[in-house]
Amino acid sequence: MLKPLVSICIQTYNHKDYISQCLDSILIQQTNFPFEIILGEDESADGTRETCKEYAEKHPDKIKLFLRSRKDVIYINGNPTGRYNFMENLKACKGKYIALCEGDDYWTDPLKLQKQVDFLEKNPEYSMCFHQAEIVNNKGELIRYFNDISECKTLNTKELIQENIISTASSIFRNGLVFSEEFYKIAAADWALHLLNAERGFVYYLSDCMSSYRIHENGIWSKLSKKEQILKGVEIMKSLDRMLDYKYHNDFNELITNRLAILDKRNKPSIKKKIINRIKKILK
Repeated sequence: MLKPLVSICIQTYNHKDYISQCLDSILIQQTNFPFEIILGEDESADGTRETCKEYAEKHPDKIKLFLRSRKDVIYINGNPTGRYNFMENLKACKGKYIALCEGDDYWTDPLKLQKQVDFLEKNPEYSMCFHQAEIVNNKGELIRYFNDISECKTLNTKELIQENIISTASSIFRNGLVFSEEFYKIAAADWALHLLNAERGFVYYLSDCMSSYRIHENGIWSKLSKKEQILKGVEIMKSLDRMLDYKYHNDFNELITNRLAILDKRNKPSIKKKIINRIKKILK
């Protein structure tokens, strides 16, 4: 078997309704190079594992299935995560490049891999390439696009710190990243990964929309209220600051201040509301 040029990492847990679409969207990729699918199943309780086994049996030349155990789960801030599954998947990648796709997301262009690899092969100064993605609901219906960048462009670390504009399923990067202990503690592994890649080269954005990020009731982030998202985001930014050895401390500080100001504004009732509340109190 030829050595794969690209390793596609898929982490899946309780994605029974979505994993088939994810795998099908990768298997139909049209490339002039060999690729492998590193499929890490994290001991789901809904039948996801059985579906993964079926696909691995049908496509032994493409899919390498790793059956993980929940006893190895890494907890972050007291919550179980897929970090162990993800890190073990990365260790199994033999490709020059690594592409990502969570088990509940999927790709929408059969030429996605070819387009991104062509760019990275021609531009060694770039460490990573990503593209536009659509955000869909559990039925696959479009909600909005992942970011508002309309043209292809080059980005650096400082720009990627401002906001996580990269959908995980849209990214492909060069193999060989080194991870610090801090990486294992950060709740947002995708954002941390993108910043680490930006630190070792330029990041290129393709304006083609070639993947879908799915929001559903089991999504960890989508379950949170707006206030909880802001507070969690602030903690993530502090962790990212530490991971990057405070090299961009001023940027993170400014970002955190702005986020907390938004929260403070949301918590302050308007003057009109204050007056109404006061009148209600008097009437009582």
